[in-house]
Amino acid sequence: MALNLKDYFRTLYGDQIVNIPLLAEAHVTGTTRLLEKRSEMKELERALAAHKEEFEMRMENLRQHKDDQVEREDQLKKSMLKFDTFLKENDSKCNRAKKKAIIDREVVRQKELEIERLEKDIITLLARKEVLQEKVKRKAIYWEFLDKVIKRSKKFEEIRELLGRIDTLLVTREQLLQKDNEEQEHGEALRLHLRKFVEEQGNLVLQRNNQLSALQTQLDHARMVAFKWETTWNHIQSTAAKETLLLGQIKVVTLNLFHMMGGKTSQDKGVPIDDTVQQLEQIQLFIKDKAVIVSDLRNTDPDPSSSTVAEI
Repeated sequence: MALNLKDYFRTLYGDQIVNIPLLAEAHVTGTTRLLEKRSEMKELERALAAHKEEFEMRMENLRQHKDDQVEREDQLKKSMLKFDTFLKENDSKCNRAKKKAIIDREVVRQKELEIERLEKDIITLLARKEVLQEKVKRKAIYWEFLDKVIKRSKKFEEIRELLGRIDTLLVTREQLLQKDNEEQEHGEALRLHLRKFVEEQGNLVLQRNNQLSALQTQLDHARMVAFKWETTWNHIQSTAAKETLLLGQIKVVTLNLFHMMGGKTSQDKGVPIDDTVQQLEQIQLFIKDKAVIVSDLRNTDPDPSSSTVAEI
């Protein structure tokens, strides 16, 4: 264990360890060895303490250096941030300056264009001024004429009054023309309305004529139907007369047969003279009775001649 520690400390602190000469083993006792070991331990402790102190000093230097490094880094970061902010502000100022320069150039270009336009307008106005001056020169004769009219006239004292009167007359003329146009338009509207009314009345008359024609057709058809039914009625009346005559003949024949068989037609005891049905019933009963009698006679009489006479 001692050899290992010795080798370890020699490796770390080879220059600082003091070599102590060893006594001969023959003269070294146990106490001496113990003292030597204690002395070595003290030397080692002193060396370790010195090394520890040196290590702490180095660590303190390192911490100080680290703090300085951190502070420098913070200062460097702050400087970088300030520089970055400065660059951004500088870029922003440059961009604003560029934009302002572009805007200024555009404003200058617009102003130059406006100047060119105004110069063209000035040229146009000067040309128009020359034209108007030429017109004034040509129409100066009219002004002189109006001046002469004012001098000779008693109603007007200034040319302005004469021009106002002329304007009033022109306005009145325009109003009269407008009124005349309105009257003509109104007359044209009335003529159109009259034409439309005549056309509508013509269409209405044509419609009424068509309705009248349709009604006349219906009347002719109704007359034909009435004539047909009148003919039918006459035929019915003629047939009814014949039937009535036949019925009268039947009633007379029936009454004669009823009297021949001995029937009576008094109202109290006999059959009424107008009751043909009851008379026929009585005749039917009479014939049935006679038929029964004849049948009985045929059954009882062997002589066929007598039967024939009886039948007759």
